[in-house]
Amino acid sequence: MDMIKNLTNVRGIKCWGAHTGIKSLRRDLAIIYSDVVASAAGVFTQNKVTAAPVDLTKKHIADGKAQAIVINAGNANAATGEQGRKGAEAMAQTMADELGIDKELVLVSSTGIIGEPFPTDDIVEGIKENAKKLSKKSNAGSFAANAILTTDTYPKEGFTEFDVDGYEVNMAGIAKGSGMIHPNMATMLAFVVTDAAIESGLLQSMVKEAVDKSFNMITVDGDTSTNDMVLVLANGKAHNDIIKTEQDPGYDNLKENLEEMMTHLAKQIVSDGEGASKFIQYEVKNASSIDTARKLIREISDSTLVKAAMFGRDPNWGRIIGAAGNAGIPFDYTKTDLYIGSDKNQVKMLDQGVPQPFDRNMMKKLLRESHIHITLDLHQGEAKAVGWGTDLTTDYVMFNSVYTT
Repeated sequence: MDMIKNLTNVRGIKCWGAHTGIKSLRRDLAIIYSDVVASAAGVFTQNKVTAAPVDLTKKHIADGKAQAIVINAGNANAATGEQGRKGAEAMAQTMADELGIDKELVLVSSTGIIGEPFPTDDIVEGIKENAKKLSKKSNAGSFAANAILTTDTYPKEGFTEFDVDGYEVNMAGIAKGSGMIHPNMATMLAFVVTDAAIESGLLQSMVKEAVDKSFNMITVDGDTSTNDMVLVLANGKAHNDIIKTEQDPGYDNLKENLEEMMTHLAKQIVSDGEGASKFIQYEVKNASSIDTARKLIREISDSTLVKAAMFGRDPNWGRIIGAAGNAGIPFDYTKTDLYIGSDKNQVKMLDQGVPQPFDRNMMKKLLRESHIHITLDLHQGEAKAVGWGTDLTTDYVMFNSVYTT
């Protein structure tokens, strides 16, 4: 991933990010605009309490087309009733008016505190003031990446260029998330743009698969937000022949790069988990199905006891196996191998379910590393999955005990 180039290096994409007063001292309004109508796809929170922008964007993206995304930070516009619904509508209408496009081509997103009255007037004025500043300059892309942050300590960005059937294609993405991260498509938002040409229905299925491998395999605290969404725009300005089927030239390469982009952004979110001191990679190998492997990872990575053990550098493998047993997935513990360690040195803790001798002091030293690997080999099939999580620290508890005060 190229960390210098950003959203504005994608053909036809302009951006801006500005401070409107919703948040003190930080940018809080981001705009992403394609100068042509793009194929659009989105995946949204499975939380039964959905924010007003989620409801509106689902409606606007239903036809697979979009041209602009407008995002505010500092207020989630969730649990805000009719006032919030009108606020989301006002964001879309104002953005459309300023850009001279149809309202239905505007997608809306919000992030911040739930249940606070939505500052519609401030955001509308901010859109009017900043729409005219949309730019192809690199700093405009950086401004947008910074404007969507809440408790994040740094912006999450990525850029890549690759070949699609002989045409050079660009792709870039930004994301935010630090707490309320347990997507099921936390607070988690991601926006990806590409100049590839692809039919919108095919893009939707591609996005869903990529999200399942990336954003749906991360956790910080087990809480799925009211506002989670991943949006992708593909405006076709690379001029490749439009990809209409999975058999078309370039489909595989586009899909691979989209998955890599989303995985890159997802791992950045975990690395910035609230109060986290460790980045933990979980791998399940030789499972009976991908679904089994993914469910085991999500159960283990979300276990409070496992995360607390990793924070305390405690090689208590029983907590990992116990969490796996809680996943509701039948697997044969007596065939399972378990490894715990660092990036470079994993120690075998179980062999076919039998505990193995290990040097406890050496393991505690390994677990001081900031990157930890935990691997389960089930020996029950050929499927595998990878996921990412954090430890549970005293800093996380302190931070979230005074979040609104």
